Amino acid sequence: MTESPPRINDGAAERGAAALAIGLVTGDGRTIDVALADPRVRRLATVSPPAVQALVYGALRFGLRLKAAVEPLLAKPWDEQSPELRGLLLLGLYQLEHAGLPPHAAVSTVVDAARLIGKAKSAGFVNAILRRFQRQREELLATVDESRALSLAHPPWFAKALARDWGDEVTAAVLAANNLAPPLWLRANRRRGSRDALAASLAAEGCTSRPVAFAPDALRLDSPVDVRTLGAFLDGRCSVQDAAAQLATGFLQAAPGHRVLDACAAPGGKTGHLLETLPELGAVVAVEFDAARAARITANLDRLGLSAPVHVADATEPDTWWDGVPFQRILLDVPCSGTGVIRRHPDIKWLRRAADLRSLAKRQRRLLDALWPLLAPGGRLLYVSCSVLRAENADVISEFLESTPDALDVTEAVGRTLPGLPPASGPGPGYALLPGIADTDGFYYACLDKRAADFSAHST
Repeated sequence: MTESPPRINDGAAERGAAALAIGLVTGDGRTIDVALADPRVRRLATVSPPAVQALVYGALRFGLRLKAAVEPLLAKPWDEQSPELRGLLLLGLYQLEHAGLPPHAAVSTVVDAARLIGKAKSAGFVNAILRRFQRQREELLATVDESRALSLAHPPWFAKALARDWGDEVTAAVLAANNLAPPLWLRANRRRGSRDALAASLAAEGCTSRPVAFAPDALRLDSPVDVRTLGAFLDGRCSVQDAAAQLATGFLQAAPGHRVLDACAAPGGKTGHLLETLPELGAVVAVEFDAARAARITANLDRLGLSAPVHVADATEPDTWWDGVPFQRILLDVPCSGTGVIRRHPDIKWLRRAADLRSLAKRQRRLLDALWPLLAPGGRLLYVSCSVLRAENADVISEFLESTPDALDVTEAVGRTLPGLPPASGPGPGYALLPGIADTDGFYYACLDKRAADFSAHST
């Protein structure tokens, strides 16, 4: 009689999947989305993908503090451990510190997961390290917590840069906000109903929400849900978009008949918002370098009942996609460090390096220089980033303004026209909204108007 294979324990499968995904992020440099889509992870995560995702996000959110605490217990440096072992250790430490499990369960479930993912020979090692951490917990964590950055589970380089830009008090607030689970913000599709109508529809589905004054289409759900279960999302009456990201249309102030360029447009949230808000626009042209991400723009617009031409191209090379007709508005959502959206993407804590900022700033400046000639005199370019660091925001804009005589920063004046806008977070050109201030992500906006060609003749 052939013996049946043993049934995989659901808890072990979830934790095995989570450990593999955590290892792919911390060991192989993958993003969370890519790690969760890995075939080995998906095969084990079939029982409860949301549970796996919650474990991965939690372990990565608090993992830098836990990693620093466990490193003294390892005979071999952390960077020399296999990705799977990194994932198992971080998962076990997260379960001991944050998951609310009894200590024996927090350890035993990870040991079971080690065997399940082919690390049976390491199961004893994982068990021993986690048990030693339990015994020495207070001493280990006390040492780690001498560093403010590590005590709040952030890379020291980032905390240092943040403090340099904003000061110690603001830095502490931002780091704490980054460790909170983010709310779910929706954007009402004006073409298919008002925000009030959306709120009523959501309430009928058991989802209560609240509006916010500074983003007229935004609703914050009191409890996050899987939007794929909401009728209003499925039939295109709303989109997922943080309220801070929804400020783009207000700052841009496009008008009927305007030609608008949305550069670096994926996944298309701002493109869709423009088309929803102003159906009388002359044209909205989207440009995105990555073909897969460009496809998401089209898919998102289709769901909303909208359309726009999407060019798969490098925005810094207009000759490959521009028809020569100037734009009255340019929305430039630059590639950046993403340090304003860490609470949604805790893998940023692991994947970003201080050295990235210089190359990103160079790319941002190249985009500004390449797109400014496409802007009609009297038009406006809106520079947007989801970074909270001056190196990618105010510093880039200051340098551009100094070298571009026909560029004028009008951000402050435009901001005064937006009802309920939270105060700007600091000095310098542009407008910065830091994470947690209005329960939004961190975003930066700079409105740059192009003076008329003969402006110098009328200046005094």
